[in-house]
Amino acid sequence: MRPNQFASLFFAAAVASVPAFAAEPEISPAVKEQFTAVSGNAQVKQALDFIKADDTNALAELKAIVAIPSPPFKEQVRAQDFQKRLTALGFSDASIDKEGNVIAVRRGTGNGPKLIVSAHLDTVFPAGTDLTIKEKDGKLYAPGIGDDTRGLVELLSMVRALNAANIKTVGDLWFVGTVGEEGLGDLRGARALFRDHKDIDGFISIDGARAERITYVAVGSHRYRITYTGPGGHSFSAFGRPSAIHAIGRAIAKISELKTPTEPKTTFTVGTIKGGTSVNAIAEEAVMELDMRSVSTQALLDVETQALKAIKDAAVEENARWKTDKITVDIKLVGDRPAGQQAVDSPIIQTALLSLRAVGLKPELESPGSTDSNVAISLGIPAMTIGRGGLNGDNHSINEWWDPKDAYLGAQKTLLTILTLVGVDGVSKPVLTKAPIKK
Repeated sequence: MRPNQFASLFFAAAVASVPAFAAEPEISPAVKEQFTAVSGNAQVKQALDFIKADDTNALAELKAIVAIPSPPFKEQVRAQDFQKRLTALGFSDASIDKEGNVIAVRRGTGNGPKLIVSAHLDTVFPAGTDLTIKEKDGKLYAPGIGDDTRGLVELLSMVRALNAANIKTVGDLWFVGTVGEEGLGDLRGARALFRDHKDIDGFISIDGARAERITYVAVGSHRYRITYTGPGGHSFSAFGRPSAIHAIGRAIAKISELKTPTEPKTTFTVGTIKGGTSVNAIAEEAVMELDMRSVSTQALLDVETQALKAIKDAAVEENARWKTDKITVDIKLVGDRPAGQQAVDSPIIQTALLSLRAVGLKPELESPGSTDSNVAISLGIPAMTIGRGGLNGDNHSINEWWDPKDAYLGAQKTLLTILTLVGVDGVSKPVLTKAPIKK
């Protein structure tokens, strides 16, 4: 089995009756009691006011960080900058782990839950992308300015607010900048956190174009790069040899006819193809990339089994057509994001709902997504991805924009959420449960 596959299957089975889309749950009296204590506390109110006042500083920080390139697998420069910013805020032991994640731990009073609050360091843009900010009609335009540079900035603003209000929590808060969230990064940063730390009790990722959004169901994906190879040759004089492109065409035709369930939603697509050298040559090589997704691990494995059979059968059929064995196929797994579900009335989600309402935002229980939270959800650890402040659009394009209007509301609702989850010393008990250490 792949990493996390057993845990994904176990946890998905445990909540199989929970729909991917659910009505907003009722808030339990226990969660409401702790949230009321936190939100009514004078120090917490001071921290919330600080975040609003810090908005101008956060905007300047956003402009500085977005100018630091952070391509996939090359996040080191931005990671070092983020580490320095955390160190300047009092985290003398802020560190960069072996995978490249930046980690700063704000200790609680002891024996409380451990909650990771994260944003991802990487963007989708390659080295050399122009990151110059342009301003028009109140919006800022720059690749990665929202996704997820704004998330990093909100982490820093919350730390400043906690320091300014001198808030002491019961549980530990881990402020983390993760690597490898985008594309073929395959959540490697989040995976490393849970591989190396077996005592994490909750996980929050700040990511998404609207502050109101809560994503709590994880869309898993398996991605493959498939390469067909043959002898090649001249289109006329070598006619009769098998073609790698013809083989890949057979495979795509078969994949396009696969049947998948509508519930749980399960999808597939051949996203890229390339191959051949000339119009008058029999192709020696053809490559395609296949993406398959589902909120159910089992459904994902089912469509994967069908697709892999189609890919292998296509090679057999192309060889049979020309009575040869010269076509070979190499199948390489290049992406494996775990799937998972959790109950919509989980205390972590209830807390986020209360926090959004408290700052005047209407909660949106978002459709399933593929984010850093996938890893925690697949392991049965309470987790969610919540949106950034401000408005954000055209993500993953060079025309990405961010509107800073009322952006501070994003950090405010996240601060209320995390303080309720880990508890405030002398004010409230943690809503997040401290789980037994996993071996």
